[in-house]
Amino acid sequence: MAHIKLANVTKKFGSHAALDDLSLEIADGEFFVLLGPTGAGKTTTLRLIAGLERPDAGTIEIGGQDVRQWSAAERDVALVFQYYSLYPRYTVRQNLAFPLKSRVRNYSPAEIDDRIARAAKTLRIEHLLERKTDRLSGGEMQRVSIGRAIVRDPRAFLMDEPLSNLDAKLREALRAELKELQLKLRGTFLFVTHDQIEAMSMGDKVGVLNQGKIVQVGTPHEIYSRPKNTFVASFVGSPTMNLIPAEMSGGRLVAMSGKLQLPAPHQNGRGTVTIGIRSEDIRVGPQEPLDARVHDIENHGVERIVTLRVEDQAFRATVPAALALTIDTSVKFGFNVEKLHCFDAESGANLAFS
Repeated sequence: MAHIKLANVTKKFGSHAALDDLSLEIADGEFFVLLGPTGAGKTTTLRLIAGLERPDAGTIEIGGQDVRQWSAAERDVALVFQYYSLYPRYTVRQNLAFPLKSRVRNYSPAEIDDRIARAAKTLRIEHLLERKTDRLSGGEMQRVSIGRAIVRDPRAFLMDEPLSNLDAKLREALRAELKELQLKLRGTFLFVTHDQIEAMSMGDKVGVLNQGKIVQVGTPHEIYSRPKNTFVASFVGSPTMNLIPAEMSGGRLVAMSGKLQLPAPHQNGRGTVTIGIRSEDIRVGPQEPLDARVHDIENHGVERIVTLRVEDQAFRATVPAALALTIDTSVKFGFNVEKLHCFDAESGANLAFS
């Protein structure tokens, strides 16, 4: 397996900079998730590492070696795409054997059979080996696609939204299987997704990408609990963080036409700011000090997401399903002030980092 490092990488397509001075490190044996919206540059990053594109500037290292002039085959990384890239008239066995039969590798028939058997056992697809891939379900095809990657024992695995075409239940199952697979192989995984649930549940580290730039890198907990700016705060988490305009003065925050007044978590700001608070850090109950109206209720089984409104400001709170609430009624609420974030209104930067 291999350590991957990108330093000051820029990639342009015409006048558009898909990546702008991007630097990124993925440790050997790490499950790294690159998270960002459509068009952020995630797939371009993956293709540059794989050797399918060349950078306009910057360096790319795999295992401590500069690979900019290496071909995709020489880099020895495996790609798994959201579309399965299987040969439909081949059996599963033939699909798994195909990447082992190139002239570069020169495996014996016995070695090929052994690698197929180990990959099939790892992915629990032994019973599918003689079946044509056009007769498989979506989940089975994705397992075979992953099998084509691991059968080669590559230096790193690069996965481009491999679960996005599957239904919700199957995505959940394969998320757990992929993480288990990475631990079993002790492999270096780069997993690209726009789905923050995938990122938070699978990654050892998460890199948030926006408009070709890395915004923040950290563990899922760090990204969620200490977002570096309002983009990360609003992109990571379900529901997203509540962002409320406020004024900071004299160590206090004033919002919602003066109806909300809180102690400021940071003293290094003044004037217009943005308060950030997660839905689970808003308390709803008769003992709380502030008044709001219930605007909407979403049922999520053991909990409910309640949209509250004060004046023209709406925000969401997570409450137990057993809490009796009705739309368009008045409720009391309060904030867990220790979990409050404060962002610069103009730049969006978290004042805790300045």
